[in-house]
Amino acid sequence: MTLGIALIVALPVIVVLAHLFMPTEGIWQHLGSTVLPRYLVNTLFLVVTVGLGTFVIGTGTAWLVVMCRFPGRRLFEWGLLLPLAVPTYVIAYAYTDFLQFAGPVQTWLRESLGWSAGDYVFPDIRSLWGAATLITLVLYPYVYMLARAAFLEQSVCVLDVGRTLGRGPWRLFTSVALPLARPAIVGGVSLALMETLNEFGAVQYFGVDTFTTGIYRTWFGMGEQVAAAQLAACLLAFVIALVLLERASRGKRRYFHTTGRYQHLPEFALHGWRAWAATLACLAPVLLGFLIPSGLLGYLSVQGGDALFGSAFLGFAGNSLLLASLAAVVAVSLALLLSYGARLHPGKVTRVATRVAAMGYAVPGSVVAVGILIPFVWMDHQINDFMKGQFGVVVGLLLSGSAFILVYAYLVRFLAVSFNAIEASLGKVTPSMDAASRTLGQTAGGTLRKVHTPIMRGSLIAAGILVFVDVMKELPATVILRPFNFDTLAIRAHSLAADERLAEASTSSLAIVAVGILPVILLSIAMRRSRPGSR
Repeated sequence: MTLGIALIVALPVIVVLAHLFMPTEGIWQHLGSTVLPRYLVNTLFLVVTVGLGTFVIGTGTAWLVVMCRFPGRRLFEWGLLLPLAVPTYVIAYAYTDFLQFAGPVQTWLRESLGWSAGDYVFPDIRSLWGAATLITLVLYPYVYMLARAAFLEQSVCVLDVGRTLGRGPWRLFTSVALPLARPAIVGGVSLALMETLNEFGAVQYFGVDTFTTGIYRTWFGMGEQVAAAQLAACLLAFVIALVLLERASRGKRRYFHTTGRYQHLPEFALHGWRAWAATLACLAPVLLGFLIPSGLLGYLSVQGGDALFGSAFLGFAGNSLLLASLAAVVAVSLALLLSYGARLHPGKVTRVATRVAAMGYAVPGSVVAVGILIPFVWMDHQINDFMKGQFGVVVGLLLSGSAFILVYAYLVRFLAVSFNAIEASLGKVTPSMDAASRTLGQTAGGTLRKVHTPIMRGSLIAAGILVFVDVMKELPATVILRPFNFDTLAIRAHSLAADERLAEASTSSLAIVAVGILPVILLSIAMRRSRPGSR
């Protein structure tokens, strides 16, 4: 069963990689001489700037809230996670309306200073730099979340040794805490970079050409399926190289805490300007990444809002909730089967199969969509040819035109999210419980249902919530794979914003943000309780 699930989940990636060896009839020469260099340069720029930005903001704020005392620290512990609830395309819509020529900022400047259109130069938010900045503001919580967890798990003994050797707060951070937290920080940066490579809505809205927008344009604009699949394969190869580079950089080094003593962490009390500087450093990303865009969306929604707000809008919300709920239930169920199968049969084959099944999170949504469309369109043609030849009936897009492939795409993309949470929880259940259950006559399935599932209920719910929120925000795969006349909140917001109807797009955008807030707060509470001995 484990091998079967892994094969089903890995099918889109296999299909994409297989297209590397197919002829394209000169289309690559055209792409190489026109847009491919721009795709490459822009994508690399986003990767480098977002990687550096998320590292600095996420790691710095995590150290401050864990190890320092300053005004507002308790509030920032969970507040710094709030931008995680804002999709990148939503923050792009909000800031575009806020900072454009006719927006409130530039209007206020002209009215206050008596300027006209040609008297000043204002930075253009709809640019490569603007995209990199906004993506960083939304994705730094990945680094903050994992870095904070790593700092919370530090041993007091290790820190005490550093302090007895005369290390102050800054040197203790750079020479002791940061190296120990390196795997977690690199993991957070890697997640942010995967999401950057997956980004579609914001970069397309800003007119920034990347591999993701290029895949969409090549498939739908040029009608070149093979070339689009090969572009997707190049992007996938870039992702794989990124993962392998990170693992190779570790070498044979391992990172362990050498003591089991966990006491309250020593805290550095900040006073004067240092305290206010720490408060400002933590306030800025929350203000820019959540409070301002949410406030702007709320204002636009009240002033204008979606003209279809009502029964039609409830239809968009219903489609989103239906897809997210189905994807969450299926992903959690399959992740539970995968992790339990690996527990029952802990061999090399099972370990490889589970890693293959969980690699979809590293694959951009556009790549997944291309890998799904190709085989399902082919199957639809085969079914239509058979039904037309045998019965004279044309059944249409039976598979590729249904919501089924959307749920399948979400499963490929987000199975890893639920699998990692469930595997970690299942690993904490002692094997003696399995043995006791089997001696009492329970089968393997009965043990899973009656013993493990009740114990892991909290982790199962958390895994489902994470998948649910990710599906609500997901855009590139939804844009490519959605059936005709089947709009979600993400599609509705994207369509309105593409037509420059930002006030109407604010209603759908605000609904997506609202859905993500509660899981983010629950996640922060769970992190606070993660340190041994905490209450």
